[in-house]
Amino acid sequence: METERSPRPSAGGAASRVVGTHAVLLELDGLEQVWAYAAEAMRRRAAGQLGPASDIVAGARTVLFDGLADPAAFCDELASWSPDPAAASSGRLHELEIRYDGEDLEVVAEQLGMGREAFIELHCAREHRVAFLGFAPGFAYLAGLAPHRVARRSTPRTRVEAGSVGVADEYTGIYPRASPGGWQLIGRCDAWLWDLDRQSPARFAPGDRVRFVPAAA
Repeated sequence: METERSPRPSAGGAASRVVGTHAVLLELDGLEQVWAYAAEAMRRRAAGQLGPASDIVAGARTVLFDGLADPAAFCDELASWSPDPAAASSGRLHELEIRYDGEDLEVVAEQLGMGREAFIELHCAREHRVAFLGFAPGFAYLAGLAPHRVARRSTPRTRVEAGSVGVADEYTGIYPRASPGGWQLIGRCDAWLWDLDRQSPARFAPGDRVRFVPAAA
């Protein structure tokens, strides 16, 4: 059985390593590089260059490639990649309506030293970027609040309803299904986020852009 190997240098200072029997972990400096490599990987997969079983999982500073026939050979191939950052900045734009009626909306506004309406205006004025997906299928970490940061709840809720919109640290997230959660809830959204009947079950991909619009009363 393959075990994790020492990192191999790749283009732009990135480092890759074989993990397990069918995966490669690419270690990067930050989200801009993650978006660029993830966009390049998805382009190559669409062109049939990664194999139909390959899976691309972006993190805060990593991209995991799973389902590879020859991970060691893929590490060598990664060393020659020079993804164009501009490709990542042209991710799809999603416009989503939110009802800003969350239980923690006043708490969030107070944490940031502003009024409720000022926070809603700030949240809608920003273009949020899909940093990575995790926690649950279809749950996207949307970067866009920085330099503002919101503390998580001291006691997580045992159940957060599907469609709930929460904020934590510099991220916004929309719960794709009911689950426990510790993010501060600011509203609700009815958009689908995860659907196994679609060719791409997740609505969002790393590098996508999101704008929020207040729902009509």
